[in-house]
Amino acid sequence: MSPRSASVNEELRRRSKERLLQAAVELVGEHGYDATTLGDIADRAGSARGLVSYYFPGKRQLVQSAVHRLMHRTLEEALEREPRTVEGPERMARAIDAILGLARDRPVLMRQHMAGLLQAEGFVPCPEQRRLAELLRDTVARHGSSDVDRDYPMLRALLMGAVFAALVPGVPMPVPVLRAELFKRYRLEWERGVPPDAEAPGGTRCEADLSRFFATGVPDQSK
Repeated sequence: MSPRSASVNEELRRRSKERLLQAAVELVGEHGYDATTLGDIADRAGSARGLVSYYFPGKRQLVQSAVHRLMHRTLEEALEREPRTVEGPERMARAIDAILGLARDRPVLMRQHMAGLLQAEGFVPCPEQRRLAELLRDTVARHGSSDVDRDYPMLRALLMGAVFAALVPGVPMPVPVLRAELFKRYRLEWERGVPPDAEAPGGTRCEADLSRFFATGVPDQSK
């Protein structure tokens, strides 16, 4: 067998990283942040434990990247689903519903994520977080903002505040109430996006299988 090409080696490394991201999301969602170790993540991903530190400085960075991946792919999927639209109000409604939907459907994961953002290091810059920011900035622009640099941070803050309010232990606010406030602020009709009493696209709210968000297949090594 001839040696693998540089492109195949690069693809193997990329997919190994993807498996770690997926494993981090799954395990933190199942057991919480503190109960999940880097060894657990490596074992779930089928990777050598040394690879985790090769790709990520530590557990906090890995988990934040993994959750930001889930967030940006969930948002991207919501924005681009059929019927596709460039209409600003509809895309804003879909964005709000996508983020609130994660708080509703994956409370353990999102609660741990919000707690992590309150740690000293706060946001950990990574490609996943930047892609999420790009999608939200584009949503603000399509909604008609005359100053995206001003209005994007406000949308981000409002969404983070709504997620936090939905997840406060003991006194969570109902997602429909939070949705109503956000829709009022952005002058959106209740019927836009995915109203709480409507069937979600695809017939399900929360799928256990997250593989569609992570490219973890086995590449062709014969090249």
